[in-house]
Amino acid sequence: MATDLTQKRVTTTEAPWVRRTLIAIALVFVLLFLVLPLAAVFTEALRKGLGAYLEALKEPDAWSAIRLTLLTAAIAVPLNLVFGVAAAWCIAKYEFRGKAFLTTLVDLPFSVSPVVAGLIYVLVFGAQGWFGPWLQAHDIKIMFAVPGIVLATVFVTFPFIARELIPLMQAQGNDEEQAAIVLGATGWQTFRYVTLPNIKWGLIYGVILCNARAMGEFGAVSVVSGHIRGQTNTMPLHVEILYNEYQSVAAFAVASLLALLALVTLVIKSVAEWRQEREMQASAGSSPEAPLAPSP
Repeated sequence: MATDLTQKRVTTTEAPWVRRTLIAIALVFVLLFLVLPLAAVFTEALRKGLGAYLEALKEPDAWSAIRLTLLTAAIAVPLNLVFGVAAAWCIAKYEFRGKAFLTTLVDLPFSVSPVVAGLIYVLVFGAQGWFGPWLQAHDIKIMFAVPGIVLATVFVTFPFIARELIPLMQAQGNDEEQAAIVLGATGWQTFRYVTLPNIKWGLIYGVILCNARAMGEFGAVSVVSGHIRGQTNTMPLHVEILYNEYQSVAAFAVASLLALLALVTLVIKSVAEWRQEREMQASAGSSPEAPLAPSP
C-alpha cells in the first residue's frame, strides 16, 4: 500500500455550523468596531464637501501638526531601528549576566502608561527637573519643544522592533554567523550578508508597527508638548484641540488623514507579509531534499 509521506491533509472536527458561527461573529465584530467607525470618520470629514475638507487640511496649524508628526516619526523610527537591532542582537546572540534584566527593560514601555512616560521626561528635563536648571543656563530647550516630543515617542515605540527581532534571532541560532566568522568574514560582513537577509521581514514588520505607533502617539506627547498651536501639536493633539473647540469637520478631516496614513501602513504590512510568505514557499519548493517516492 502506497503511503505519501510528504503531504498530510489537516481537517477540523468542528461541525460546519460552528465554523460559520465563529466566522459570522468575527465579521460582525470587525464591522461594528472597526469598519463602521472608520467609515464614520471619513463621512464626517466630507460632510461639508471636498472644499471644506481640503481647507481644513491646508490651515496653517493643521499643516504644522502634519509636518511635526512626520518629522517625529522620521527621527524616532530610525533611532529605534538602530536601538532595536542592537538590543535584539545582544539578547539573542550572547549570554551574559543581567540578560533577563535587559529583556525586562526592553519590555518596560509596554507596561508603563504613556502619560507616566511623559511625566518621567518632565521630571528629568523640565524647568524644576533634575537637569532643568542646567538646560536653562545653557539655553537648551527639550520640554515643550520638538526634542521632548521625539524623546517621548522613542520611549513608547522602542519595544516594537526589538520584540519582533528577538524571538526570530533566537530561533535562527548562531550557526550561520559562526560559520561566516570561521571563513574570515568581519562582524559587519557577517551582519550584512548573513544576519540581515534572515531577519529582513521581521525587521520590516517591526519598522511598520513602530512607525504607526509613532504617528498616532497621544499620551506621552501630550504631556511633553505643551500644546502650543502651530509649534508643538502633533496630529492627534491637533484633533483633540479642534474637537474641543467644536470644529468637528476640521477635527475629522485631520483624523481622516491620520486614519489614511494608518491604512497605508496596513497595506504595506500586508504586502510585506505576502512577500514573506511567497519567499518562504519558494524556498521550500527549491529545497534540495526530494520527497520520498511511494513504495511499490
